Amino acid sequence: MSARPRTFADQLRGWPAERVAALLTARPDLIAPAPADSGQLAARATTRRSCQHALDGLTRLELAVLDAVVVAGTASADRIEQLVNAPAGDVREALARLTDLALTWESPSGHRAITGAAEALAVPPGGGSGIRPLGSDGRDTGDAVGRLDRLSPAARGLLDHVAAKGGEARTGEARTTISADQAATPAEELLALRLLVPRADGRAVIPGEVQLALRDGRTTSDPVSPAPAIATAARDQALVDRTAAGAAFEAVRRTELLLDTWGAHPPAVLRSGGLAVRDLKAAARLLHQEEPATALLIECAAEAGLLARGVDADGDPVWLPTDAYDAWSARPVADRWQRLVSAWLSMSRLPMLVGGRDAGGKARNALSGEPTSVYAGETRLLVVRALAELPAGETLASATGLPSLVARLAWQRPRRPRSQADLAAQALAEAAELGVVALHGPASYARSLPGDVAPELAPLLPAPVDKVLLQADLTAVAPGPLVADVARDLHLLADVESRGGASVYRFGKASLRRGFDGGWSAGEIHEFLARIAATPVPQPLSYLVDDVARTFGTLRVGAVGAFLRADDAALLDELLAHAPSLGLRRIAPTVLVSSLTIDVLLPRLREAGAAPVVEAPDGSVRLARPDQLRARKPAERARSPHAATEARAAAVAAAIRSGDEAAAARPGPAQATTPAEVLTALRAALEDRAPVWIGYVDNHGTSSERIVDPRSVEGGHLVAYDRRADDVRGFAIHRITGVRRLPD
Repeated sequence: MSARPRTFADQLRGWPAERVAALLTARPDLIAPAPADSGQLAARATTRRSCQHALDGLTRLELAVLDAVVVAGTASADRIEQLVNAPAGDVREALARLTDLALTWESPSGHRAITGAAEALAVPPGGGSGIRPLGSDGRDTGDAVGRLDRLSPAARGLLDHVAAKGGEARTGEARTTISADQAATPAEELLALRLLVPRADGRAVIPGEVQLALRDGRTTSDPVSPAPAIATAARDQALVDRTAAGAAFEAVRRTELLLDTWGAHPPAVLRSGGLAVRDLKAAARLLHQEEPATALLIECAAEAGLLARGVDADGDPVWLPTDAYDAWSARPVADRWQRLVSAWLSMSRLPMLVGGRDAGGKARNALSGEPTSVYAGETRLLVVRALAELPAGETLASATGLPSLVARLAWQRPRRPRSQADLAAQALAEAAELGVVALHGPASYARSLPGDVAPELAPLLPAPVDKVLLQADLTAVAPGPLVADVARDLHLLADVESRGGASVYRFGKASLRRGFDGGWSAGEIHEFLARIAATPVPQPLSYLVDDVARTFGTLRVGAVGAFLRADDAALLDELLAHAPSLGLRRIAPTVLVSSLTIDVLLPRLREAGAAPVVEAPDGSVRLARPDQLRARKPAERARSPHAATEARAAAVAAAIRSGDEAAAARPGPAQATTPAEVLTALRAALEDRAPVWIGYVDNHGTSSERIVDPRSVEGGHLVAYDRRADDVRGFAIHRITGVRRLPD
């Protein structure tokens, strides 16, 4: 059996590099800047801020075990098991994880919590029981249980009330130096029996031993393990998988449709950043879904690097697909979905709140700086993992499932704010939109997230088709998902009438005019229909294409404000009679002029049912398919930040080991002289409760040497017991010229 380390730094020094790397991965705030050796790593790990970050990632059980170590001061694993209201095996596992996280260490006399962890437990939102460390009051409390049995009912009720309110109370007018026989009130009875210990500031506290006795020797009255169960209901897993896969396919298809549309007709970027409300509404109409669901796809596309700010032909800022979008759209559907979901799991945005208003009444826009939450990504991952633990064929119960899931998350992260419940509900709704869950249950392929699940999803997706059924009622039925190029062109020439396993498209005059406006000729449309038709093209559809082609371009628009020219004088008469908002007047039998500009006149003519084309100065017609614009892809963000942290942690662990070897090779007793060395040495001495020699220069420039016992190191000051002055003094760290550790 190997000897236990004498100091906390010695324990870290004795760990293999792999274990140090695991610590740095679990607590990434310790990585930058890289510690020079294990001494600096130990000092940094004990700072209050670092400990608070580490405590935020602990479960309720782990917090209770850490609290028990703090209460005991220094104790064996068996003693800690007695203090925690949980099964012994669970306590041992939690204690091992706390050691791996460097929140506790194995001193020669037993397990001990690092100083920063003990302080962080007392900082709201706390995870501690409120019990003071045993013996911290400096008094012999004796048999606490026996003294509790001597209490009157009134005094016991008062003690229970004080314990429930944090273990502190004001003494008021109660006498503090009397015997039990002289007590006249319940408060004096508690003070006389030392169940409340008075302080100099007029307050009294319940000693740690008494609080343990009130809780039957445990730090908590209620069990802290196991985790709360999730309420479930039975559901066919195959049905869940098929439904989720359908939602996953729709999420990819809608994202592709939206970015294709924005590539040709990009929405403007607001002056304040983000996407305008009208553009979000237009996108929702295009995708046939609600605005929050549309905002989710937009935000995921931006997070995945498929959408970014760019400029249009006039140099105005717009939202455009990036150059990475073309490569993404050529990938299999399952791979495209994987990229979107990976972005969703890591992003801090809250797309389900887009469209609402903040506390100040300001509208929340998509792609803007708000709303965000630093806990969003972690909450999504916790929700996905909690659902993945459900047995196959089990889903969340309809009424109690979500509350039980929130209770599980509260157990896993008790120090998170109350908003975690709202984040969990949003994460569940977003997961359903993206096809991670369906019917309140996890899809089989999503149980391994955030890993690569595309191979498991691919067999569940429908095979793409390149043929449609054209019908005489001017509709086209797609019996499955269309290949990308067919879907893109068909969406231009027809309107989506219904979606599902078989999508229905309807051809009309307006939809075919979109094709002509986009530069298609009648011959190209006929050829396209013949190529995608599984049966001969119906005669009514061919007639409709020819009819629209005959009327298209008979009216021509030029700049005056604007002019209209047509060979058909009757058409111009009709416009003059029925469209007074166009500002028209006749200057020739076949020519009208308007006070409106072309940009305003063209859409109004189309709304009136006309099919105008723009005429160039030389009399030719301007028809061209719009260019697909692209933005430059944003700087690559790590798709797996955890992997990047692991690699960095391994490199830093190797550097720490090298620093330990260099420190061991130094001759003579080590003395810290630089500010970083001084701080490291003081924190190490504080953690190990060891005395130190310090050189100090006071405000008058007088140098002195002192032997001190450190009490706290925070905010650039050392608070320590000065043996020369026989008092607790404060020392500015920047005035300490040297530190040398003394033998215990």
